[in-house]
Amino acid sequence: MPAAESLDWVRSQLGPERYWTVPTLFWIAAGDRALLGVAWGGVALAAALVAGVAPAGALTALWAAYLSIVSVGHVFFGYQWDALLLETGLLALFLAPPALRLRRGQEPSPVVLWLLRFLLFRLTFVSGVVKLRSGDETWRSLSALLVHYETQPLPTWIGWHAHQLPELLQKLSCGLMFAIELAVPFLIFAGRRGRIAACVPLVGLQVLIALTGNYAFFNFLTIALCVLLLDDRGLPWVRQAEPVTGPRWPRVVVYPFAALTGALALVIGVAGCGLEVPWPRPVTALYRLAAPFRSVNGYGLFAVMTTTRLEIEIEGSDDGGVTWKPYPFPDKPGDVRRAPRFVAPHQPRLDWQMWFAALGTCEQNPWLGQLLRRLREGSSPVLGLLGANPFPDRPPASIRALVYDYRFTDRATRRASGAWWRREAKGLYCHDLDEAERLISAPY
Repeated sequence: MPAAESLDWVRSQLGPERYWTVPTLFWIAAGDRALLGVAWGGVALAAALVAGVAPAGALTALWAAYLSIVSVGHVFFGYQWDALLLETGLLALFLAPPALRLRRGQEPSPVVLWLLRFLLFRLTFVSGVVKLRSGDETWRSLSALLVHYETQPLPTWIGWHAHQLPELLQKLSCGLMFAIELAVPFLIFAGRRGRIAACVPLVGLQVLIALTGNYAFFNFLTIALCVLLLDDRGLPWVRQAEPVTGPRWPRVVVYPFAALTGALALVIGVAGCGLEVPWPRPVTALYRLAAPFRSVNGYGLFAVMTTTRLEIEIEGSDDGGVTWKPYPFPDKPGDVRRAPRFVAPHQPRLDWQMWFAALGTCEQNPWLGQLLRRLREGSSPVLGLLGANPFPDRPPASIRALVYDYRFTDRATRRASGAWWRREAKGLYCHDLDEAERLISAPY
């Protein structure tokens, strides 16, 4: 979904307000070199931040760079961890001192520190609430984990083993998850001992999620937020430093920022809990004004559990449809004998989006038409996103997308056949080949 074409369309529809509606540095240039420049610039800024060089300035530039990518990334950058990174990055900007060098022992702003702790509270608590208020029976009966490990987007091989656990243990695990998400977050506001007590189960939950599924940098970032529940005494590997004074953000900057972001966070958090509150019109207007910057967000993964796993397999043929060869993806399920992998914190976004596409129809996923078009053209950059090219000499004359139902095997089947998955064909993803051709030939 080329960013340049997308921005050209926005430019044709909007006037100067396009810079606010779609905030991105790619208004300057949106080609491959610009994208690589922003990416490598982010690497350099991150290195400077780790080294303690101009932390506030580095964080400002990093936030602007990532916002620029997310703003033009469409569905490929619409994940909750992208939103969480932007929100955390914006708050961290005011947590860091506005100085050229970070000095050990300098206390952060307590107001911003509590905004980050409140972010962790919202992230965790609302994730539990949305599961219950969705009315999904698998969550209410504590049976969601009976299917979750195999139906999540990119499970790991540990997820396969977790799927084999007894039903009673799966239900107990689900109940424990609800206890961590719904009760433990309140310990964040229960003083130092409460925060330390909350840190252990919150980190433990994230570790277990990361071991059984690939969720990019979501678990790592959440654990980083959990570290803010501790102080230096709670981190025995941190060398104690004498308190020092240094430049701090002036109150005239921090307090209005905290008031605005705190108010927006409260509005979004209340809405995530399903409560209808008649907020004053200025508050709702402020929310609409701030929305394009994606830096105060709602959270809650898997509100409704996916109970089946459909996978789209793209195939090509160069002999009139007699023989079809599959295009393998590097990380999503394909070959039933290939073990699920660990790929986080990297996120293969095309593999992830194929999982979401299988939940809908080809008409609901116009980017898939672009993918099929590029494969039929033999586009090298697009083929580079896949595991291999089954047509190395020339692109196929025909291409199609099929749907399979994937399930984990049991231990006996895996011992006998070596297969991690079993699959069953469900037919064409597009209802017929003519429809698939229309999808491929449709204009962007």
